[in-house]
Formats: sequence, structure tokens, C-alpha cells
Amino acid sequence: MIVFGGALAAMGKGSFLAAVLCATAGSGLGFITMYLIGRWLGQKVETRGKLFFVSVESVAKIGEWFSRYGYWLIVGNRFLTGTRAFVAFFAGMSRLDLFWTTVLSFISSFAWNLILVYGGYSLGQHWETVGVYLATYSKIVTGVIVFVALVFLIRHIVRKRRRSSHG
Repeated sequence: MIVFGGALAAMGKGSFLAAVLCATAGSGLGFITMYLIGRWLGQKVETRGKLFFVSVESVAKIGEWFSRYGYWLIVGNRFLTGTRAFVAFFAGMSRLDLFWTTVLSFISSFAWNLILVYGGYSLGQHWETVGVYLATYSKIVTGVIVFVALVFLIRHIVRKRRRSSHG
């Protein structure tokens, strides 16, 4: 839809700036909504472990991780396929500063949407070609995320086994 907005602008049937700003507003507001849900439910999740896919211990580790790298994750969030809602939720759960979270999420959204609208604008009537590039990009990013997650998982398992064999 965002790419199509750029294509419409190229055909003189829409505004490039309006497409970028509307997409950014929607993306940013979605992020902040998930942030607020994470902030609201965060304490319940931490104390009761109510996320079926994350243990209480993992939630604590994620909180530590967000304390260290959370703002960087927010900046890169828009470019990370499949992680957007999770990053927003855990940013809220970790109680990252709302002002900076909002600013950084809008900057990230603006940059991503600018790229998408420009893609549609530059390709005009062939705007659907961007979908091929996005699908390839998505597969690469997903592969990298899965690889990094596996490295962390293997590292965690190895450390746990070493601790249990030593102590």
C-alpha cells in the first residue's frame, strides 16, 4: 500500500510527501500502541509469566537486554522483518522512556516509509516490482535473525551445560 502511494504520486494522482507522512503516522502510532500495551501488561508478564512462548527467566533477560540495547532496536526496528510488534511490546515492558521511544520509532518509520514510497515513485506503473525486492529482503533478514537466534540459543545451552557439570 505504501509503495502504491509512491506510484500514485509519480502518476500525478497523489502526493509523495502525504504518502510518506501518512505511512509514518500509521507506523509510529502502531508502534506506540504496542509499546503502551507492553508497559500496561509488562508487570503481569514479569511476575506471572503470562506469555506462553517466553519463560519468566527469559523475560528478565529480555528486560536486561532492552536496558542495554533497546533504543538501538527501536531505531533498527522498522528494518527488521517480523520483529516490529515484539520490539515495541518489550520496549514498553522494559519501561524505556516514552518520549525517546516515540521519537526514535517515528524516525525509523519515516526512513523505512521514505524508502518504500520512493521505490513506488521511481518505478511508477511498475511499482509491484518492489514486492519482489521486499520479499528477497524479508527472506535475507529473517535468515539472519534466525541465525543470530540460533547462535544465542546454542550459546545459552552450552553455558547451562557447563554450569551444571561444574557445580
